[in-house]
Amino acid sequence: MEPSKIVMRYVDGRVLKGYTQNFAPDKPTFYLYKGNPETSPKRIQVSMKELKAIFFVRDFLGNPKSKEPKKIPDRLKVFGRKVEVTFKDQEVLVGSILDYEAQERGFFLFPTNPHSNNVMIFAVSEAVRDIRFL
Repeated sequence: MEPSKIVMRYVDGRVLKGYTQNFAPDKPTFYLYKGNPETSPKRIQVSMKELKAIFFVRDFLGNPKSKEPKKIPDRLKVFGRKVEVTFKDQEVLVGSILDYEAQERGFFLFPTNPHSNNVMIFAVSEAVRDIRFL
């Protein structure tokens, strides 16, 4: 499996960046590598229950001037269902989801902005206050 660049946001506000090769939404833990896993053996084990969300990103710098839209244009065609996700810390993200089961560990949210640095986001269910289908 090729390493994925991720930015992890913890429920306590911490943010860590690195790479993962073994993330699976149905497993309680995975490893974060500070450098490329193929060349850097240093890793930490991450517990899903401590996380708010995992952002799978194009690069670690992103664009600080870019803002993710808070609304999805009505005419925009997306795969799956359009949703608005409100986290317990009041952050709101919009995008689309393919599948949602409330009892699952979390779900994948796909940004509707094609220029977003986020490729996809795994939202941890315990950190979500509300999901509204649009």
